[in-house]
Amino acid sequence: MSTAIDYPHIIKDNGARASLKSHPRRRVAMIVMDYLARGLGPEDMVRHYPYLKLQEVHAAMAYYYDHQQEIDGEIQSELDQLELDKSKPRSGVLSYVTRPEPAGVFAVPGR
Repeated sequence: MSTAIDYPHIIKDNGARASLKSHPRRRVAMIVMDYLARGLGPEDMVRHYPYLKLQEVHAAMAYYYDHQQEIDGEIQSELDQLELDKSKPRSGVLSYVTRPEPAGVFAVPGR
């Protein structure tokens, strides 16, 4: 007999990515990345992100360890997309902003 586990601070609806109930744009994978990539512990995350509660961070980490394959896949998918985006040539406004401009382009007349 299996028992369903409830994560009181986590929502995951209709195939959407797991996120915090209080901050739906803050996904579990984002919290996990702060832990894995930046080495932040739960207390550190609460200091860095004052809108988070300690119990939310712990719930996100518990969800991660219970659904590690799912969250790791989500993180890998985002990393793959980042690599793909980095290999594409930039166009539009972004290429204009990141391209060095010749001297005097932003000069204010009369100064």
